[in-house]
Amino acid sequence: MSEDGHPAPILTAHRAGLLGCRSCGRVWPQDRQTCDRCGADLVPPDRRGLQKVWAWWAAGLIMYVPANLFPMMRTQTFAGLQGSSEATILQGVVELMHYGNYDIAIIVFVASVVVPVAKFLAIAWLAMVAGRPATVEQAHTRLKIYEVVEFIGRWSMIDVFVVAILSALVQLGFVASIHPGPAAVSFALSVAFTMLSAQSFDPRLIWRGLPLRSRTATEGQD
Repeated sequence: MSEDGHPAPILTAHRAGLLGCRSCGRVWPQDRQTCDRCGADLVPPDRRGLQKVWAWWAAGLIMYVPANLFPMMRTQTFAGLQGSSEATILQGVVELMHYGNYDIAIIVFVASVVVPVAKFLAIAWLAMVAGRPATVEQAHTRLKIYEVVEFIGRWSMIDVFVVAILSALVQLGFVASIHPGPAAVSFALSVAFTMLSAQSFDPRLIWRGLPLRSRTATEGQD
């Protein structure tokens, strides 16, 4: 509590004259150029860095379109004499449900459709609100969303892993063979670009929008 009875000002590293290292999290005085713990360069947070976030985000979104339009996997039986089949991501989900594999269909749908779309929305929202006014609770919410996006990024390539495993195992020559479709490359690139977009986001910008005092203090002064 401050002397006037209101909650004390919210102290952040920036207002304390400190600069956090993005690699290891250690804070140093703002005049320090290099982190002595990990050797990384100390760079102050800047909203201009969001340009890189938006660039990777747009690249990931562009690659996500053909990943859903083109076939993810091609199956050929008896060298094509009995025909060959191609399936996009959604067609693969429908086929899995048709054969009664509902649990696998749900996993593929969530990992290939729900999670990527949610990541695009979350990263875009974080980039738009970065550095803008927020309460402590709102800042913590933004940080949690950022941490979730960072965590699930590595689990977004289930479709690519499945296609790669099937392509390696189901190679029976004349009888049957499975080959990855053009969507596999597009999907992998989309996941990689969204991961780079999330990693380019500076979470320190989340705390730049905090008010000097909490909302209760401001309301009390009014």
